Amino acid sequence: GAPADPAPAPGTGVPVGIGPLPDSPQGLPGPLRGSGVPGPAAAQAVVSEPRATTRTEIIDRAKKWVAARVPYSMSAFWSDGYRQDCSGYVSMAWDLPGNEWTGSLAAYGTRIAREDLQPGDILLFHNLADPGNGSHVTIFGGWTDSTHTHYTAYEQTKPHTRKQTTPMAYWTNSASYVAYRYKGLSTGKSGTETAGDPFPGAAEFGPRTNNAYVTRLGAMLVARGGKRFYKIGPDPVWTGADRRATRAFQQAQGWKGAEADGIPGPHTWKLLVTGTGRDIPAASGPGGPEAAPAFPGRDYFRPGRSNSHVDRLGKQLVKKGYGAHYRLGPSPRWTEADRRNVETFQKAQGWRGTEADGYPGPETWRRLFA
Repeated sequence: GAPADPAPAPGTGVPVGIGPLPDSPQGLPGPLRGSGVPGPAAAQAVVSEPRATTRTEIIDRAKKWVAARVPYSMSAFWSDGYRQDCSGYVSMAWDLPGNEWTGSLAAYGTRIAREDLQPGDILLFHNLADPGNGSHVTIFGGWTDSTHTHYTAYEQTKPHTRKQTTPMAYWTNSASYVAYRYKGLSTGKSGTETAGDPFPGAAEFGPRTNNAYVTRLGAMLVARGGKRFYKIGPDPVWTGADRRATRAFQQAQGWKGAEADGIPGPHTWKLLVTGTGRDIPAASGPGGPEAAPAFPGRDYFRPGRSNSHVDRLGKQLVKKGYGAHYRLGPSPRWTEADRRNVETFQKAQGWRGTEADGYPGPETWRRLFA
């Protein structure tokens, strides 16, 4: 198990064993500053009862700085009173009462395993031997692939706040980063957020969507009995597995027709995040999702080729909403329209370069038929 979190030294907010507060790449702990006006630089004490907040609120606060492109600074303070460096950014997103640094943020969180990370958690590296050398912290925004090798990171760094896909745990010193979950996080019986976590909107789900909400939806559905629908994942890219699992959950509530279309709405989301409603029942027979056809090989999808696999590919592209380049519809003969439709699908997965060349490989095939 993870080692216990160090207790803060009285009146400092700095865990025992961290040592004195040397110059750091984030600045020292201190109070909030009104509209950037300097104030006393006294260290802040860790509150015994952290302010309650939800994952959505944490990410929403993080997004505000991204949108504002807040300039990085170890000494300046943004209009909300938080210091414009990496630890000030996390202090703001976690709604802490003051500005912390990498040597004190851990006292506000509970250490967790990396595989348990969810949006709003943090990845923290505090270089105890030399805090000014590489210490950093990012906010976890969700996995960007099913292998959990990359994630969306919100971070305050030069030249300004950014949100980008980042290798787990970071570009440098990766092995030294530790995952933490805010102690004041509001959770329900399902282990997810309570009703204070609003529905993100229907636009976040369905064909061509790729975001952390899709991953979270899948994780909640798996927890409610939908694991059999996912061969791999859940991950940020919306697939047929997400739709089938969502539909199964909706049908478990007794809903029919448009109420069980496989796309989550506010009511579906509320039941999932609060852990209420009926779970997805076990499959009555062999059950589970229909198996995807085996990938036939790359040679079937080349100029001049004509075969049933090309026809099947085209029909699946149309079914998934990626048939815009067909004038007469798919056919057994491989054409430039097939390649362009496949390329559009690949780019919707977040792929670029040779990974989005318009020619299907095993992973393109798997996702297309998932």
